[in-house]
Amino acid sequence: MIRRRLGLLVVACLVALAVPAVAPASAAFAPLLTGVRASHQPGFDRVVFDFYGGVPSSRQLSYVTDLIADPRGNEIYLAGQAILQVRFEPARGHKEDGTDTAPNRTTFALPNVLTVVQSGDFEGVVTYGIGLAKKQPYRVFTLSNPSRVVVDIDTDFSWTNRPVWFFDGNADLRSVLRPIITTAPAHGLMDRLFAGPTSGEKAQGLRFVASAAKFYSDLTVSSGEVARVRLRGGCDSGGSTATIADEIFPTLKQLPNVSWVKIYDYYLHTENPTGQIDSIPECLEP
Repeated sequence: MIRRRLGLLVVACLVALAVPAVAPASAAFAPLLTGVRASHQPGFDRVVFDFYGGVPSSRQLSYVTDLIADPRGNEIYLAGQAILQVRFEPARGHKEDGTDTAPNRTTFALPNVLTVVQSGDFEGVVTYGIGLAKKQPYRVFTLSNPSRVVVDIDTDFSWTNRPVWFFDGNADLRSVLRPIITTAPAHGLMDRLFAGPTSGEKAQGLRFVASAAKFYSDLTVSSGEVARVRLRGGCDSGGSTATIADEIFPTLKQLPNVSWVKIYDYYLHTENPTGQIDSIPECLEP
């Protein structure tokens, strides 16, 4: 009887030891995200998530008000007027040594898709947020050879190409064209500015000087041809004479109803709040 109990105890211990060894192996072979790409097709923008080892069995999409980092819980800011969250499980976006296998943040010069930002890669769950110019219907499906998840987002609105200004490697301003929604051009331009350069433009030396700002709010254009915008999340020139104001001024002044731009800090302070003159907050002074 004692031998039998000892035998059962040994078997139970072996089973207990075997269980944790199986779980990591399963997680290691979850579909691996290898890339994120996007393009415009007639009537919609297409975002493609490329996977190695099949596609995740669970693919959940929903519009959200805020994009929350997993597992930290802090808010992730991304440009656009709508956020489409994409959740894959089981999935991973890194190798065993922790090296990322897919981009964390990518900008696209498409009519609706501005940027795609990773918000989580934790315990077999990978999440992304897609920043959009406008909330639109979407469809999701999978394809094979190679394995990929496809998200088509409608572009049922009008747009026109307009320039947005960024700094180059010589600290000079250069403009690039972006599709801007015609019903809200000021917001469209500011969203494209905060989305930053595309990967190809970055390779050419373009960069967005944010001056510590993470997003903007309170954008208005008055009948007096004055645009007002508030910087949020931070404001600091870092002692430089090249700041976000240099990018905002030409980007907004191209609009026919904007002759002057007043930029405010978080506390709604700016140096010249009245009059027909441009204005910046003290935090953007060198």
